[in-house]
Amino acid sequence: MMDAIAPQAAGQPDPVLTRFRERFSAAFGPGKPHVETGDHMLDLQRPSPPEILKPAAVLIPIIQHEFGATVLLTQRTATLSAHAGQIAFPGGRVDASDAFSPLTALREAREEIGLMSDQVQLLGSMHRYATGSGYEITPVVGVVQPPLSLSANPDEVSAIFEVPLEFLMTGRNYQKLELERNGTKRQAYAIPYKTHYIWGVTAGILKTLYESLYPT
Repeated sequence: MMDAIAPQAAGQPDPVLTRFRERFSAAFGPGKPHVETGDHMLDLQRPSPPEILKPAAVLIPIIQHEFGATVLLTQRTATLSAHAGQIAFPGGRVDASDAFSPLTALREAREEIGLMSDQVQLLGSMHRYATGSGYEITPVVGVVQPPLSLSANPDEVSAIFEVPLEFLMTGRNYQKLELERNGTKRQAYAIPYKTHYIWGVTAGILKTLYESLYPT
């Protein structure tokens, strides 16, 4: 079930989405991708990732509503073996059949929530994100045109919801957490929104996206 989003003023271009389009100005596709390269993203004091990383990709779906843009997120089912119940982007491991990371992100979004690839305009990809659990994630940004007819795959997703893009692109909405595991302290980002608590890798990717659009 998808949360309702409070209406905003309609009829005006969303300034945050406009900034996204300007940021990812090149058309994303074979032969002309806008792909950021460089070091892996490592926010705050996360554990160092292992040397051998498993490639993965996630889609950051920006929904272009008339009342304002939102970001679509999912909540993982409580029965999954890893990261059960956490907030996530649609995505997963890269298959051998995937020619490049955006195809993985689109395929996983279709399998997890029924988002059709022809509804997604890919804008570009961010730096790869190395996780302490051993994954190298490529976040892919895409704009989605409603109306949507989504259906959560119950084996992977328990809920689908949207968060206003402007809320996620506001620095004061991010919190820093201090966690301790096996006697080691580390920090992570968190974004409380209504009844949802976005944290960990998902919050870290969003924070990095915010910082790339609004550098200090």
